[in-house]
Amino acid sequence: MFLSHPPQAIQPSYYTVKFSPRSSPKPPSYSVAVYNPSTTSAAVAKISNNHLIQSLCKEGNLKQALRLLSQEPSPSQQTYELLILCCGRRSSLSDALRVHRHILDNGSDQDPFLATKLIGMYSDLGSVDYARKVFDKTRKRTIYVWNALFRALTLAGHGEEVLGLYWKMNRIGVESDRFTYTYVLKACVTSECTENHLAKGKEIHAHLTRQGYNSHVYIMTTLLDMYARFGCVDYASNVFDGMPVRNVVSWSAMIACYAKNGKAFEALRTFREMMTETKDSTPNSVTMVSVLQACASLAALEQGRLIHGYILRRGLDSILPVISALVTMYGRCGRLEVGQRVFDRMRERDIVSWNSLISSYGVHGYGRKAIQIFEEMLANGASPTPVTFVSVLGACSHEGLVEEGKRLFESMWRDHGIKPQVEHYACMVDLLGRANRLEEAAKMVQEMRTEPGPKVWGSLLGSCRIHGNVELAERASRRLFALEPKNAGNYVLLADIYAEAQMWDKVKKVKKLLEYRGLKKLPGRCWMEVRRKVYSFVSVDEFNPLMEQIHALLVKLAEDMKEKGYIPQTKGVLYDLETEEKERIVLGHSEKLALAFGLINTAKGEPIRITKNLRLCEDCHLFTKFISKFMEKEILVRDVNRFHRFKNGVCSCGDYW
Repeated sequence: MFLSHPPQAIQPSYYTVKFSPRSSPKPPSYSVAVYNPSTTSAAVAKISNNHLIQSLCKEGNLKQALRLLSQEPSPSQQTYELLILCCGRRSSLSDALRVHRHILDNGSDQDPFLATKLIGMYSDLGSVDYARKVFDKTRKRTIYVWNALFRALTLAGHGEEVLGLYWKMNRIGVESDRFTYTYVLKACVTSECTENHLAKGKEIHAHLTRQGYNSHVYIMTTLLDMYARFGCVDYASNVFDGMPVRNVVSWSAMIACYAKNGKAFEALRTFREMMTETKDSTPNSVTMVSVLQACASLAALEQGRLIHGYILRRGLDSILPVISALVTMYGRCGRLEVGQRVFDRMRERDIVSWNSLISSYGVHGYGRKAIQIFEEMLANGASPTPVTFVSVLGACSHEGLVEEGKRLFESMWRDHGIKPQVEHYACMVDLLGRANRLEEAAKMVQEMRTEPGPKVWGSLLGSCRIHGNVELAERASRRLFALEPKNAGNYVLLADIYAEAQMWDKVKKVKKLLEYRGLKKLPGRCWMEVRRKVYSFVSVDEFNPLMEQIHALLVKLAEDMKEKGYIPQTKGVLYDLETEEKERIVLGHSEKLALAFGLINTAKGEPIRITKNLRLCEDCHLFTKFISKFMEKEILVRDVNRFHRFKNGVCSCGDYW
């Protein structure tokens, strides 16, 4: 900036310029040095006007700043920057377009710095199309311009476009920085997670490693999270183990990865390591939500109580996601009444809180209570989400409330403007199928306007398993084998149906198909907590030092209960064997091993809590009913579908599961 006279020759005259914004009841005064036109140059006036516009922007007086902008022929870069930031904060697209037009008319549109700011502004205003136009018209694209567009597209969910531009950027030789890698890794999971996107994520992993960014904590945490979203737990774990520095975000990401991918045991172990091995990483609310999810998955009530105490001590009990996770944890650990008390004490509730409570009652089989809470939620002015309907429809399914479920399903679009998705159709097929209305369920599948997908066909196949409908099971399994050729569970389910129908030739064919495709049945596994330690059980577990004692107890219990009317249910055994050998096989199921372990290691009057990764089989269900009466023990078993509370020889599910 040059002046027409030497600085010492200029004699300024000061006076006050006052602006009275209409929106302000008390007009503020801005005292500015304005040089007398007779003694100063236009350059000095330019300095003053730019400074005044900037001051107005900092105060949030965008309208007044824009009025003055129209009188300023040469705004500075900083002036434009503050105007752009102010438009973003005020969420005013019309004003943003006005500033953008001024930049174009002024010829500053090719300034890479301003282009970066404009792209960010349009992204914050939700106008990704305008952001693209700024990028397309910018000839000199620095890495900051590229990153701004990557951020805008990623936030808008256009991950595929980001990845395409990233490869283009590499081809023309623009070097990535740490922000680039963060955005493109996030882009891998903003679109539908496919094998192709995972492959691209692995390529980006290789790129950043070659560039030496594999020690950067933020990039590696984002990489870990990407692998977690694809369910690649081993990859995520390797990234985490290789991190030279970890912060609370990276620890939380690893715990969440385990908790959300069926590795609750590992999630709790990692949390313990975080608490004992680190001094700088204090768990935050995100950490606690994941840890509570892990406790819920394992029905680890005692550990959940400890976490609850920690939450209270840290003052995290006012954070809605944490309290919602507590409600779910207590419900999934069999303490539904405690979850209800936590919910009742909440000062404010969001839809996640309501969904947590509805889901808790649903998984316990209290469908009518779940519907009552749903209606209470509506009366309190909360708007249901698609997740809400999954929870309440699932609750109807567990109690066989067919007509109530159909009414709720029909109300989704009619009353709440929510278009039923695949998950909702799967709930309805499950509801109808469990109630032995298989023809109606099959008709619903046939009339779907979209591809039913694995969830819907899986619900139908599961219903066929309950009611022994071979013909419909074969139809559903054909679709499932095409949609999920590597899902061993579908083959095993069909084999179960054939075995119950004594169709051994077809059982052998399914087993050969499993072998041909290199698939293995998911082993049944159970968990239970004893004195704040979680134990895991699988069938024929030779690593447990108590196994001999456990087997001996089970044999003795089975013999005693046979005298009281217990008849082992062996029709689900996938082998054509003698009855005695089939009984030996079902006696080794993981839930029976866990039950025997619980009988040995719990005090009189103390309930046994077991979690199973598969559906509870008929024999284990019958066996546990007998044990609850024979040993006068309350036993809670949560399988993949619902909660079973056994007491005095009766199950809370009413033998409907």
